[in-house]
Amino acid sequence: MKTNRPSTAPFRAGSARPANKGKPSQSVEVNSLLRNQLAHLWPTISNNAALQKECATALPQLFLYCQVLQLEAEQLVLAAPNAALASKLKQQLPKLQTALQKAGWQINAIRIKVQVTLALHNEPAEKQCLFSDSALKAFDSLEKNLAGSKHNDELLGALRTLLNRHKK
Repeated sequence: MKTNRPSTAPFRAGSARPANKGKPSQSVEVNSLLRNQLAHLWPTISNNAALQKECATALPQLFLYCQVLQLEAEQLVLAAPNAALASKLKQQLPKLQTALQKAGWQINAIRIKVQVTLALHNEPAEKQCLFSDSALKAFDSLEKNLAGSKHNDELLGALRTLLNRHKK
């Protein structure tokens, strides 16, 4: 039995219109709106994305948490999440500018803005495995009866950590 549901496939330019007679589907309207309203932003977005990749290539470890904000009048503005990282990044600006110029970007100055974001809430780690009471008693017995020697020190430490983590 067929139902009269609208097509869920997105409308592509040049393809046949969906079977809704007279009315364009909502996806057609949204796609059209996005193309018309945001088309002028596409060159800037793609430029910033390309710059982001170049910066990450030039300074891979340092640029993990930084991002390109804008490039205007041959001045690049970068965002750093904190002052410490901004300070480290500032020391590397000549290297970054040289690398970007070698890659074909016309950049005469680089500024850094510190943009502190809201700290993410770290939820406590969930226990990965749960031991039965008998298993915990066996580990406890092993920890108490294991002879203390330099060969067993790491094992004893691991057993203590495991038992402390799983105490009720």
